[in-house]
Amino acid sequence: MLKKIKKDKKELMRAIKDEVVALKKSPLYKYRIENKNLPVIGQGSHDAKVMFIGEAPGKNEAQTGFPFCGASGKILDELLAYIGMDREKVYITNIVKDRPPLNRDPSPEEIKIYGPFLDRQIEIIEPKIIVGLGRYSMEYIMRKFGLESKLEPISKLHGQVFETTLPYGKVKIIILYHPAVAVYNSHTKNMLKKDFELLKKL
Repeated sequence: MLKKIKKDKKELMRAIKDEVVALKKSPLYKYRIENKNLPVIGQGSHDAKVMFIGEAPGKNEAQTGFPFCGASGKILDELLAYIGMDREKVYITNIVKDRPPLNRDPSPEEIKIYGPFLDRQIEIIEPKIIVGLGRYSMEYIMRKFGLESKLEPISKLHGQVFETTLPYGKVKIIILYHPAVAVYNSHTKNMLKKDFELLKKL
């Protein structure tokens, strides 16, 4: 039975990948093809208790097809190691699955197009803890799970824990700064470490 569930999860994730690969209605599809980029679906355990959600892939991610493998990924790896969390046992993805040109912020239209794929990933994995990395991820998650009344700037919400109930049970939502902040400002790394300690406690 367990083997069947794992197989089903793998097949459901593969279906998401196939749909994203063929997503011609996305304004990012043409840019992906022209630049020989890859869509970035996600990486990690399909049985993960913790799911990290970023905003959109960058250049390194679009070239490899793996999330958080560039400078931000190194910071994320460092933060996971700091709290003794194995990257292979968590699941890491983004809201938007294709790279926006010049690493610009994802547009509302792009978030609307790719959001349903993320929703399906959450349904497949059933994480107990969802970690939003960055303000776009924060806004999407908080609105999606009925927490919009608690929305404030990420400078106020980072490091806080919220609870919501999904069809499969109670889920904790944690909002954190995107690891990219430490790429541009090394002084923020200690703040990120402090926020990541929350995960260790949970």
